[in-house]
Amino acid sequence: MTVLVAYATTGGSTAEIAGWIAEELRGAALAVDVRPAAEVDDIDGYAAVVLGGAMYAAGWHRDARQFAHRFAGRPALPPVWLFSSGPLDSSADEAEVPPTPQALEAIRALHARGHVTFGGRLSTETRGWLGFIARRMDSEGHAGDFRNPDRVRAWARDIAAEIRAG
Repeated sequence: MTVLVAYATTGGSTAEIAGWIAEELRGAALAVDVRPAAEVDDIDGYAAVVLGGAMYAAGWHRDARQFAHRFAGRPALPPVWLFSSGPLDSSADEAEVPPTPQALEAIRALHARGHVTFGGRLSTETRGWLGFIARRMDSEGHAGDFRNPDRVRAWARDIAAEIRAG
């Protein structure tokens, strides 16, 4: 029983969250493939799919949206769960953050069993345009790591229990 954990990221934060999810699923004796969403062209044979996308300016990462469009409407979709990462504050830990309109579209298209939003990370160490934005946001007090690994791992354990229960 193999689970696909696919992610769409620019700065690597969402990929790290996908890794934490994969660790928990493996800890529940599930086989896991972790792959960038853009590289996934087939989901046949997976017992379940977890898809994560970074949020930028209230939009969901393009690669996550394209993944959802690629597999929407398939007659035999495995169970799907979605996550978003991105609020650059503690809001995701304090209350449920609703999915962006694009993530909501993916929820419907993939008949997802659930969606959660986790805090994001914006590092001033990042190079290129993202580094410029991070440095500017840092000067405004918004850069930093707002991810909560314990919350991510608890969510992944819930998914593992649901998968194992059938």
